[in-house]
Amino acid sequence: MDSDVFTIGFARRAATYKRADLLFSDIERLEAIATQHGGLQIVYAGKAHPQDEAGKEQIRRVFHARESLRDKIKIAYLTNYSMEIGKLMTGGVDVWLNTPQPPMEASGTSGMKAAVNGVPSLSVLDGWWIEGCIEGLTGWSIGPADAQTADHTKDAASLYEKLEQIVMPLYCQGRNGFLDIMRHAIALNGSFFNTHRMLQQYVVKAYL
Repeated sequence: MDSDVFTIGFARRAATYKRADLLFSDIERLEAIATQHGGLQIVYAGKAHPQDEAGKEQIRRVFHARESLRDKIKIAYLTNYSMEIGKLMTGGVDVWLNTPQPPMEASGTSGMKAAVNGVPSLSVLDGWWIEGCIEGLTGWSIGPADAQTADHTKDAASLYEKLEQIVMPLYCQGRNGFLDIMRHAIALNGSFFNTHRMLQQYVVKAYL
């Protein structure tokens, strides 16, 4: 992989509602976006429960997409996902991708870890991202604003549109603007979405 090529990170438990394969809904369009903006790299990680066959199938779909895009987009799926790999990924990619099926996302702590490292999220508005997303300032949203009850059949189209028209052009052509979003991810999301604040709110609002 090339350190100068836009890199997306996706690492979490492999379960169907997390839709790890949403990015590959339209292989030809993804390939065209990558070509248009000078290349694209994607790093995946995550395990399925041993008895979760549907989750394992999600991983297989990512591998099938990797084979289809082998000569166009570099895709890695890191094995034996661990805290160390998570640490490296949340500090080593350019954007953190999260594509859950609302309202299934309980929190989304990997995106919080990415923010601490200055990595903005590109995510469906579910879990913590409902609060953490300030569009174009701390990252970007996928799909409709009323994500909890909306029709999500067009989420893939929304994802491609954001990548093609906003995120990758900013990274490739307006690097200072992208750096500003990275700084805001740290200053706003990284400073607020943390364990200290969580425990403080539990104590004040629930226990006292």
